[in-house]
Amino acid sequence: MSNHDLSILLFLELAFILVVIRVVGIVAKKIGQPQVVGEMIAGVLMGPSLFGMLLPDLQAQLFPKPAVTVIYAVSQVGLVLYMFLIGVEFNVNLIRQRLRSAALVSLAGILTPFALGSALSLVMIKNDVLFSPAVTTWEAMLFTGAAMSITAFPMLARIIYERGLTGTALGTLALAAGAMDDAAAWCILAIVLGSFGGDLKIVVSAIGGGLLYAVVVLSIAKPLLRRLETIAQRQQGLNGSMFGFILMLLMLSAWFTDYVGIYAVFGAFILGIAMPRGVVLRDLQRFLDPLTTNFLLPLFFIYSGLNTRLDLLVTPSLIQITIVVVLVACLGKGVACWAAARLSGEDNRDAMAIGTLMNARGLMELILLNIGLQHGIITPTLFTIMVIMAIATTLMASPVFELVYRRLPGREMKISPSVTSE
Repeated sequence: MSNHDLSILLFLELAFILVVIRVVGIVAKKIGQPQVVGEMIAGVLMGPSLFGMLLPDLQAQLFPKPAVTVIYAVSQVGLVLYMFLIGVEFNVNLIRQRLRSAALVSLAGILTPFALGSALSLVMIKNDVLFSPAVTTWEAMLFTGAAMSITAFPMLARIIYERGLTGTALGTLALAAGAMDDAAAWCILAIVLGSFGGDLKIVVSAIGGGLLYAVVVLSIAKPLLRRLETIAQRQQGLNGSMFGFILMLLMLSAWFTDYVGIYAVFGAFILGIAMPRGVVLRDLQRFLDPLTTNFLLPLFFIYSGLNTRLDLLVTPSLIQITIVVVLVACLGKGVACWAAARLSGEDNRDAMAIGTLMNARGLMELILLNIGLQHGIITPTLFTIMVIMAIATTLMASPVFELVYRRLPGREMKISPSVTSE
């Protein structure tokens, strides 16, 4: 396929993707689900599980391998921009006020699902269609434990945003705990990749490089970036040169953290935290948010959906494993975080809400699973099982949260105008 043919096909693909995402998103909102859940489901529908099953020739023509590679590359830009925006909006002061609670919830949200996931992998590794034959037992334990421990941090942030919880104590506690969970899960994944690749330098590079980057950005770059706010206030907004400079820093940050092995989205998130608030925050949201959330970010769900094959789950044993994985995920994450929140002094309703939000997986889970699939650690069968778990835990987050928190008498929450207008 020539570059010209690929570019022509890409425009048609993107139009098709946007139509399907919008339709499924409308249906999702009708039943009380956030837009992000609709995007996850839309990705699966466009893959071999439905579109490829009903119209295999058309699906293959619309999504040939070269075009899928382009979709993946563009989706990575969307992930980086989205995590940068999450960091820009992140309220560090509230974390300082609730550091003890966040640390306790995070610890419970890591250790319990990790232990349960590791134990479950001892059973799953006996099934030769789930892990690569080259994977050792302890590597399977670490990978499954990390997959169970991870919180869909960007997705959690998006649910919090769409539910009007941005900037509240509850929303920030959940975001802080989720960020800690994901950082630990990525360190575990670095250990797995280092062991699987026979190179422990990957582990040292990921953990050491990630810590070095965070220290430099938050202690050195952050005070320097405050000058952008001064200039922006004087000019009454970001100009093209300043906006281009910020994007350059963002791409460099994403490149560095990806290069050291901790993944690009964390570099983007940390840089977002370091950005000044005020006019800079306002204009970054105005310039980046609509394009990122409505176009670039959903492409990653499509890419993951194209790798999801429900037709592989054809035996009763695989269906049973899928059910067990979903149950263990909910028990290890949701229940453990609820108990930790209670121990940290939260009332029962807030603790249940935190457990529900922390149990949501999705975007970060899909990133981890794609890395495992690309490195040959897991098979497409286990990838599909874990995708089902990610969708199920995220699907239940909104209705359960509504049930235990938002609809309670006296609970008044702000609703973002950008959400209510959709």
